[in-house]
Amino acid sequence: MISRLRARLSPTMWLGFVLLALVLVPGLFGQFFADPDQLRLMAGGISAPPNADHPLGTQNEGRDLLTYILKGMPNTLLIGLVGGGSAVLLGTVLGMLAGYVGGPLDALVRNTVDIGLTIPPLAILIMIAASFPVVTPLIMGLVIALTSWMHPTRVIRSQVLSLREREFVLLLRLSGASPQHIVFRELLPNLIPFLAATFVNAVATALLASIGLEVLGLGSFQTPTLGNLIYFAIIGNAMWLGLWWWWLPPIVVFIVLFMGLFFVSTALDTLANPRLEQG
Repeated sequence: MISRLRARLSPTMWLGFVLLALVLVPGLFGQFFADPDQLRLMAGGISAPPNADHPLGTQNEGRDLLTYILKGMPNTLLIGLVGGGSAVLLGTVLGMLAGYVGGPLDALVRNTVDIGLTIPPLAILIMIAASFPVVTPLIMGLVIALTSWMHPTRVIRSQVLSLREREFVLLLRLSGASPQHIVFRELLPNLIPFLAATFVNAVATALLASIGLEVLGLGSFQTPTLGNLIYFAIIGNAMWLGLWWWWLPPIVVFIVLFMGLFFVSTALDTLANPRLEQG
């Protein structure tokens, strides 16, 4: 199994890993070397371009942008992991139960998902996020998960519907295997590559949703995140004033991050479905 997995680690996946490492390594470890004092509002602060003391420049409040990015990256990743992980976990449970058990449970889950997917998620996110007096990265991730579990549920249910008609599942039923054994010992291992690809897509979706909320001013301004940094650049008219160092670095980080997630997701889709590689 390990040799087969290594054989399928395509250049696309390695490229995705390299791009993610370019963002994750500084973001996860750079915060321990960043000076928290650089995030404090300074009296008479000025928006200075990159220089020797501030490699990425400063905001008009005097906050160092490199320090803000290093401190904000872990919080941004936490939102994506909590939102994407919770959505996939809930979608896996509901999708597997609905796909294997069938009957009224399947009808209930299917109709709920079909109705939920017709409602614009951003409108629901705005209503939910605005109801919290304080929005932490953990709360924002859970809020995003409330509106992003439906797509994983639909695709996982369709996979289970296909697997439960396979010959090995029919043989297990005839041999008297319990539904719990079939679902968790037989079906779930076959879905691991597919679940991995679904998780990567869900993380990217959660990150996009968090950026949208923070740009609208619904984030936690007490907690540094990359979305909040873009929001500050917007309300400060940084783009119109030519303060490129204010908005360009977080956008570049997001581009590299999403490209890495896209390449990894594409490689995992190929691993889960060999027909894509043949095509």
